[in-house]
Amino acid sequence: MEKHRYQRVVMRSFVSFALLLFLFSSCDKQENELPNIIYILADDLGYGELGCYGQEIIETPNIDKLASEGMKFTQHYSGAPVCAPARCVLLTGQHSGHAYIRGNDEWKERGEVWSYEAMFKDPNLEGQRPLPDSIALLSELIKQAGYTTGMVGKWGLGAPLTNSVPNKRGFDYFMGYNCQRQAHTLYPMHLWENEKKVILQNKMIPPHSNLAEDADPNDPKSYDDYNLNDYAPALMHDAAMKFVEAQDGPFFLYYASPLPHVPLQAPKKWEDYYRKKLGAEEAYTGKGYFPALTPRATYAAMISYLDEQVGDLVRLLKEKGIYNNTIIMFSSDNGPSYAGGADTPFFDSAKPFKTTYGWAKGFLHEGGIRVPFISSWPNKIKAGSSSDHICAFQDVMPTLLELIGSEIYAPDGISFAPTLLQQTQKAHKYLFWDYPEYGYQQAVRMGDWKGIKKELRKTEAEIELYHLPTDIQELNNVAHKHPDIVQEIAAIMKAERTTPQIEKFKIPLLDN
Repeated sequence: MEKHRYQRVVMRSFVSFALLLFLFSSCDKQENELPNIIYILADDLGYGELGCYGQEIIETPNIDKLASEGMKFTQHYSGAPVCAPARCVLLTGQHSGHAYIRGNDEWKERGEVWSYEAMFKDPNLEGQRPLPDSIALLSELIKQAGYTTGMVGKWGLGAPLTNSVPNKRGFDYFMGYNCQRQAHTLYPMHLWENEKKVILQNKMIPPHSNLAEDADPNDPKSYDDYNLNDYAPALMHDAAMKFVEAQDGPFFLYYASPLPHVPLQAPKKWEDYYRKKLGAEEAYTGKGYFPALTPRATYAAMISYLDEQVGDLVRLLKEKGIYNNTIIMFSSDNGPSYAGGADTPFFDSAKPFKTTYGWAKGFLHEGGIRVPFISSWPNKIKAGSSSDHICAFQDVMPTLLELIGSEIYAPDGISFAPTLLQQTQKAHKYLFWDYPEYGYQQAVRMGDWKGIKKELRKTEAEIELYHLPTDIQELNNVAHKHPDIVQEIAAIMKAERTTPQIEKFKIPLLDN
């Protein structure tokens, strides 16, 4: 009897000890396990278009919840005020004064690159100018650190049949638009999955088609050609969900959504929701982009659909039990658009900055380059926190590499991982932008000061100087009052710009 009781005690002790070993080993594994990474990049989403950044009309509950569970940045900047150069800065870690791609370059010498039909028939006409192999990309460095890498959405950094497609630049999986011109319709004829062209069930409606001359702009049937079968944002989202679902080890997903970049095309359920909410409005009949019966409702619908997709991803992570070990970052490539019926002034999309043409997308004013940025990592990043740390796209590369314990590579960036983890943060002395479009512009953010030069293709422009804490909309040029600061900014503009390698980005004034 005594012997059996002793054996039971020993057995219970062994089981308890084994259980403790299992728990400790599980904890160690959880502690040492590489975090998953999802970086979501919206397209033309303004600083003020999310509820957590002050939007009062468009509803974004899932992104707002992400902010409440993580950290919201108030002074985060894109690398450029338009698509391709912003993405180049993000993935290379080089600011736009050093970057290879500094503007939207459609590589026109190939032929009919703006012909939708010609591009569909010949992939040699599709896509943008490729990045050189010698430039390391974030995707390649993360893959080398032991990650499975995936991308969905808009690429824009190298045409099909070149060495600069996602699958040859560090991504194990790709589904989406190779070419940003193709993304001027959300019902395209094809997308790319890896390096295979996937034909969709959509008829050929060339981007930028206008409403037929004899069409009734108030008849919903007049818009049938602009709402077809296969909606690209939905297909790419399905691919993203399947990619995440399939992973059983650390993964990096770059989710470069085409939303809410025009044309105005959105799921019916969200259009109907905002038509009811916003009421009657005047149709947009198409001036360079597809027409829309209810442009404001459709634009809002695109953003709420993007928000729904973010919610889907979070829900999947929680179902898989990996949400707590996943870093999620959410941002936008530049400020809000002025084109294609996107009535961004109605939504005050760049609030508190100016939203109208000349101040948002395409321009180096705050509305064009200051973008929303949210980062979430449960139990690591303090929930509901906010940071006014000044940072930009070139900082994302060193930040992610530091967070995963990899060797930091930072051509022009400074890791803001210390900010995320509430540690001592090193600050930029300044940020610099060199942007060769819309007249050629340069800008410097130096502490509280912002210096801008415009129309450099025409003249040796004077530097405009703004004190952002007291002049957030950059309305009062105080350059004449602070010649010493202007001189310092001028020196930065000269020192930080290298001569562009691509001829299109050069100007006689600076590149004699």
